[in-house]
Amino acid sequence: MLVRRIMMCCCGWIIGAGIVTLGTRAMAADDVLVFVSAFAAGDEGAIHAYRVNTGTSHWELLHRTTDVEHPFFLALAPDERTLYAIHAPGAFGGAADEYVAAYDIRDANGQLQLLNRQSTRGSASCYLDVDASGKTVVVANYNTGSVAALPRLSDGSLGEITAFVQHRGRSVDHERQEGPHAHCAVVSPDNRLLLAADLGLDQVLVYQLDASRAQLTPHLQPFVRTAPGTGPRHLVFHPGGHSLYVINELAGSITHFSYLGESGFLVERETVPTLPSDYAGENLCADLKVTPDGKFLYGTNRGHDSIAAYRIDADGRLTHVATVPSGGAGPQNLAITPDGRLLLCANMPGNQVTLFRIDAEHGTLAPIGRPIPVPSPSCILLR
Repeated sequence: MLVRRIMMCCCGWIIGAGIVTLGTRAMAADDVLVFVSAFAAGDEGAIHAYRVNTGTSHWELLHRTTDVEHPFFLALAPDERTLYAIHAPGAFGGAADEYVAAYDIRDANGQLQLLNRQSTRGSASCYLDVDASGKTVVVANYNTGSVAALPRLSDGSLGEITAFVQHRGRSVDHERQEGPHAHCAVVSPDNRLLLAADLGLDQVLVYQLDASRAQLTPHLQPFVRTAPGTGPRHLVFHPGGHSLYVINELAGSITHFSYLGESGFLVERETVPTLPSDYAGENLCADLKVTPDGKFLYGTNRGHDSIAAYRIDADGRLTHVATVPSGGAGPQNLAITPDGRLLLCANMPGNQVTLFRIDAEHGTLAPIGRPIPVPSPSCILLR
């Protein structure tokens, strides 16, 4: 089955009228294989494999892989055969370096076989991506403020780090921006660049990517800044490749950049709020996703516990559509099914995942069924 890529976090047992049970039937046309990371230590830390039907919203548990701890983020290789996960044995964000674990996807039921693990040379490793050629895996290390590239070998396993960049500096928030904190590392749609959002620096750093050798070098435009104290966290490109959107964790906003494909330069266009104007409580933004057709964007608010929805205009600018409750505490991550029908929201401290139907014309979200209980869901990968 053709692998469909999307990231986010979720897990569950009951949704709508469907009960999540151990599934054995073959995958149907509307089925999607969903990998869900449970962010915990020991046996509770796991990668769950589910089958979800986008037409009926029915979920089935297929398999649970338990030889991984604190699998905060997941990524899928373009050959659709290998899954990569953060592995932090014992404690996440401690003094010891963490790992990227490589798994062979054994079958359509999501059974995983460990290939190997390689050090991230960092702490609180929080993001993974794989380049379009399938030759390089990149990782962002939050606590230690660095990004790294690892070569992907022919069997899907990983070689040792071949490129490592330590970020330096700070910004205006003395508690959260006392030093660099790389929060994501995303390969550009043209596969030429790696872009890293650093919350601690208020910067999106840009590197030239040589995927054939898993090497990183500074781009001619080595970084762009967001406003002081905004804390850029996650990045997402528009499917058309002309726009980049950055969600700012500390400021409760999304910044839109034009991406100039020939030069690879970024030009800031606007910054829009993610919160209602009358909200005065604490809030930290987390994730954002664009629908496959490029018409709508969604971003999460942790604190306000909501999802902000926007229409994407022809020039890439954002028009607010609605803000809806996320259905649980601390919406950490989002995923949108490849057909654009469903949005999944992982409420990580709320220990549950919620599901929404996307209105294809207006972009509004309608909750479906009851939340799915899962311990600390941190990332979802759709295959």
